[in-house]
Amino acid sequence: MLPLYKIILCHILNPKSDKSCEFIKNGALVLKRSKDGYKVLEIGKEKSILPKYNAKRSIEVMDTLGKVCMPSFFDTHFHWVQDDVRLMPKKNLLQWLINYTWPYEAKFKDKGYSKDKAQKFANELVSVGTLGGACYASIHAHTADDALKYFVGDFVVGNVLMTMESPDYLTQTKKQAIALVKKQTEKFKNKYALTPRFAPTTHPDVMIESSKFAKKNKSFIQTHLSETTNEIEYVLGLYSKIKGYEKIKTYTDIYKKAKMLGPKTIMGHGIYLSDAELKTLSNTKTSIAHCPTSNAPVKQLGLGSGLFNFKKAEKYKIHWSLASDIGGGPFVSMFDVMQSFVSQNAKAKVSGATYTKALFRATVAGAQALKLSKTHGSLDSGKFANFILVNAPKNLGDKSEEVLSQIISKNKNKRASYDNMVEQTFYKGECVFIR
Repeated sequence: MLPLYKIILCHILNPKSDKSCEFIKNGALVLKRSKDGYKVLEIGKEKSILPKYNAKRSIEVMDTLGKVCMPSFFDTHFHWVQDDVRLMPKKNLLQWLINYTWPYEAKFKDKGYSKDKAQKFANELVSVGTLGGACYASIHAHTADDALKYFVGDFVVGNVLMTMESPDYLTQTKKQAIALVKKQTEKFKNKYALTPRFAPTTHPDVMIESSKFAKKNKSFIQTHLSETTNEIEYVLGLYSKIKGYEKIKTYTDIYKKAKMLGPKTIMGHGIYLSDAELKTLSNTKTSIAHCPTSNAPVKQLGLGSGLFNFKKAEKYKIHWSLASDIGGGPFVSMFDVMQSFVSQNAKAKVSGATYTKALFRATVAGAQALKLSKTHGSLDSGKFANFILVNAPKNLGDKSEEVLSQIISKNKNKRASYDNMVEQTFYKGECVFIR
């Protein structure tokens, strides 16, 4: 029989906002069992928490005082079927897709291959503390099924739609694409996302028709928007020849006309957006997944797309969260993503890109994008006990920003080490990974 209470003794980081993160040194995290799994009952100082529970019978105490606890991560934009191309040469987005990404995704037609890869990637996700997010599968229906079956946590997954401007081996008919969305949205409801790969690979009438099923079944919508200037020129040139879209002025307007925007829509990247486009995204409550490691310069293993202007997005009250964009991004760990966000903005002399903000955008903001923030994203009372433990720095600071900097910045020059930082991962209070 599982204990009614669990108490984890550790230092605690609990994100509250872009500017605030609660830090409790020598703390205690109290969990209580519910019918849905363990939830956070309270957090506080060990010396004040433990005496309150001394008389409880059904209780388990974990002494991990050498560890720091923080919420598990949300990654709001990644392609699990691109895991093996994340370190391939990336001098140009469109060429990278043609030369490496699409040929690799074609392998997932094989159901056995897909299943094996899904299990491997699921293990990778828990090992880096990612227990939620928005994920792109391939055109093959079973790749979304496999992800939703094996990934531990709270994920939204969608099959990419590719009905035009795509290689023969990865092209669907319009009828096939729409039927796939109908079937998957009815099957998975709000665990599924209608996922045009991006406007140039998906006919607008396919987007319009399939959006009806997404909205009927309360599914999400996700795609790419304004990642590079070359992409924007390509998209607008293409759509200028499509009936009904000849006078469309912006990339965002294409998605607006194709019924893609709304409060359950997550747009990947959004780097090159005009004021009018930002206003449209704001008015429709569409959110952006910012992918700093993928957008980083090529010498930093990114695609060199540019720097997302988070301040401008916030000025227009657009919700945004952090994401890895595997395989455009080179590493699965959200620690690497957070460090990239902080360091790129620091280099560009943009103020406000703190570690506190990075943690908030990799946890609470991700939960908000997936409409889960009432029960996920932080260690507040009543939320599910989804958290990670990492080793505490030797000379642990007293302020949250200092502690986060000590934890995250130490691997900035050996980035592959970020994948090995998590010591334990807990989902609903149960340990799902231990190093």
